[in-house]
Amino acid sequence: MATSVKMDDDTKSRLERLQAEIRLETGKRVTQQEILARLVARAIESKADLIDSFRDNHAPLDSDAREQFHSGMISSGRTTTEDDIDDILYG
Repeated sequence: MATSVKMDDDTKSRLERLQAEIRLETGKRVTQQEILARLVARAIESKADLIDSFRDNHAPLDSDAREQFHSGMISSGRTTTEDDIDDILYG
């Protein structure tokens, strides 16, 4: 028995994009219901990670830790957009 799930437009759009990418990569048509079922099954396998993702008690980094993180970053002189990253990852 199927039931509806409410989601915002951004989530729906990302689900549709994922559905299209699966079809392009595998040549198989999958429904959004199949994608969601597989995502839930995988989330159950790593339940602790999913639960932790909802915790609000992340300790803020102190200034030394923040500085250490940023010291390893370099500037390429070019602004990278999400489209640039998608092109690199997905061609």
